[in-house]
Amino acid sequence: MLTQIPKGTKDVLPAETTVYQAMEAVIREKARFAGYQEIRTPVFEHTVLFTRSVGESSDIVRKEMYTFEDKGGRSITLKPETTAGVVRAFLEAGMHNQALPVKLYYLYSPHFRYEAPQSGRLREHHQFGVECFGAPEASADAEVIWLAMDLLNSIGITNVILRINSIGCPVCRPAYREKLIRYLRGKKNLLCGDCRDRIDINPLRVLDCKVPGCQAQLKDAPKMLDHLCDECAAHFKSLQSYLDAAGLPCIVDTGIVRGLDYYTKTVFEITTDTDAGMLTVVGGGRYDELVEEIGGPHIPAVGFGMGMERVVSLLDALPGDEKKLNIPQSQLDVYIAPLDQTLAPTAFHLLLELRKLGVKADMNHTTRGLRAQFRYADKLGVAFVAILGEDEASKGVVKLRDMKIGEEWEAALADAPRVMKDRVIKQTEEGMSP
Repeated sequence: MLTQIPKGTKDVLPAETTVYQAMEAVIREKARFAGYQEIRTPVFEHTVLFTRSVGESSDIVRKEMYTFEDKGGRSITLKPETTAGVVRAFLEAGMHNQALPVKLYYLYSPHFRYEAPQSGRLREHHQFGVECFGAPEASADAEVIWLAMDLLNSIGITNVILRINSIGCPVCRPAYREKLIRYLRGKKNLLCGDCRDRIDINPLRVLDCKVPGCQAQLKDAPKMLDHLCDECAAHFKSLQSYLDAAGLPCIVDTGIVRGLDYYTKTVFEITTDTDAGMLTVVGGGRYDELVEEIGGPHIPAVGFGMGMERVVSLLDALPGDEKKLNIPQSQLDVYIAPLDQTLAPTAFHLLLELRKLGVKADMNHTTRGLRAQFRYADKLGVAFVAILGEDEASKGVVKLRDMKIGEEWEAALADAPRVMKDRVIKQTEEGMSP
């Protein structure tokens, strides 16, 4: 073998792409019904976009970004997240001048982060996410949360917990930040190396540390919820009332801060317990200052990101009767078996006529004999085989074989596509009958 797949990446093979396709179909339907339109942004952006939006003190910028200099001497970064690029496109295309709110979603967006690969997280992974611009009320926060929960429930992932928090705003956060720094400095020698580094540059990230020793030192740490300004407190209370109205139980978790510096007010995570520990399936929140930080007017916004690899891994672990995805069948309906290369053009014409009628069909493209073609068709799981030999050609017919029951019959070559379609439809309907 010339080379192997790079560490932290994954090939999605045909058996799994059908799951992704089914999930993507549900995502598109749910997004459309909620008024979201799709946006696609480049796989790389100018590095400054992420250093300004994500934050130079964040772990993503400091440790995880794939950054390089292009041939023009420009600093370019493979996108570690998509929200910043969506905001850039939102402004560059003048969408901020449209009637607000503007609701956008992205699907199977590739993200690149140089970190230790772990369960459901790769160095190249993909996300579905939504961004709602121009809606300051907590009802918008509740809507994006409801959308994420509704999507997960629709595909069978129900063993999840919604966790919410508020991390304040530029009005109330600075005073809390200083109080938290003073507390953490008193615990500095008891914290892990990463947390010691974060104390002065990004103290809120210490609250999100998963190291047990650090968690033990944070039990008595000051909580942002106790230091919210009146506006943030009212917004968080309103969010809880909307979630209650939607019938969405939640846990207030003061340890949720998210790893990106642009968040304000609402932050949330949807988590699930697995054999590998607690996994975050969805994460998001409000980012009211980000549009302005990137160079636009003050426009509040809220959104979330959902790791698609993680969702698929959770789907794989579900018992068959709990999976709700309608997986498209890639199995062929008809396989055409010409017995002589001189008959291949006739077989090819028949193939195209079947496809025009919506029948999933293929033909022999090798020099296999009839028995080998039957074995191949059996491996493909086709319902019917159409046989074209000299005898059939001389009579102007095609021999059709039902692979399930072994029955064979003949049909006029001109009528064969319609006959085959009728047979496929009948077999499908019989298979669906209780």
